[in-house]
Amino acid sequence: MPSATDAMSIEKIVEKALHDGYLTPAMEAEVGRICDSASELSIEEYMALDRLMGALLTGEVVAVPRKQFINVMEELVLTEAIARVAEIEATSDRVLDVGDIAAYALNRLPPLYATTEEGASYQRLRAREELHDLITQQVNEAIARNLDRPEFFPERQAIGKSAGGKEVLKQVSSLLQSYAPNFEPTSDFN
Repeated sequence: MPSATDAMSIEKIVEKALHDGYLTPAMEAEVGRICDSASELSIEEYMALDRLMGALLTGEVVAVPRKQFINVMEELVLTEAIARVAEIEATSDRVLDVGDIAAYALNRLPPLYATTEEGASYQRLRAREELHDLITQQVNEAIARNLDRPEFFPERQAIGKSAGGKEVLKQVSSLLQSYAPNFEPTSDFN
């Protein structure tokens, strides 16, 4: 069977949810996208949605929450990238893209997933002891590549970006809040 969102109809998504017993965030988003883009739903689609609602209410299908885990590496890389970018931007006329830098570094670092605060604390400690130099090295490499990159497509827009200088700060703050709601930077990692 194809993945939950490979151009699936509402009926197929509901069938998969009933079969698996779970409605994933991707499946939920696809149902929402179909509903938003359709001028009118068919009787079959309404019946499938009704079956899904009944299954959710009885517990036959469980909606998987969007966040059941965090990747601690993301918060560590973001913290390092923001600190380094702030230093560079304060001493030069260069403007760097924190998102590009973090994505580059994260693609070259191991993930550190956790499902509890205790697990996240363990992963942070492990990263401070074993991975600090590697994180710094990858962020520095990402910054160097970002500084050397020509401006091929100046009209490109970052995911979720809207106009305004405060938007970047809001995005970073939102990212940190969603991935690490109880994270407070400490000086041991810097």
